[in-house]
Amino acid sequence: MICPECGYNDSKVIDSRPADTKIRRRRECLKCFNRFTTYEIIEDIPLMVVKKDNSVEPFNPQKLTERVLRATVKRPVKLKTVEAMVDTIQSQFKNTLQKEVSSEKIGEMVLQKLKDIDHVAYIRFASVYREFNDAESFSEILEQLKTE
Repeated sequence: MICPECGYNDSKVIDSRPADTKIRRRRECLKCFNRFTTYEIIEDIPLMVVKKDNSVEPFNPQKLTERVLRATVKRPVKLKTVEAMVDTIQSQFKNTLQKEVSSEKIGEMVLQKLKDIDHVAYIRFASVYREFNDAESFSEILEQLKTE
């Protein structure tokens, strides 16, 4: 940080506190010892989803939660489990600092996590996500589950 008093470009942080969506920092110039306050704004990069038709929309965790809940209807899967799964997926993509992610990657990640949570919910989600059109598709996925 540049000192507002002498223009020296190095300072040390004396105190740091959260203030709403900002971080308030008290600094001291290493040359003239002037103290001043700076505010840092936490930048939130929105995660965008690239859909199959190449349209782009913001990631909506509520929408993903609703889709997964449809697959878990009348199954012993708690809402907290589904919400935690969606939060984990969102965090994993945000931590990679990607601005855009394909809906296919999100769907595959949901399938991986559902496989560990509930097999019936996994099959239900897969049938819609992978667009099963015949009984053969169901039998293939059942065989995969049996072998694993």
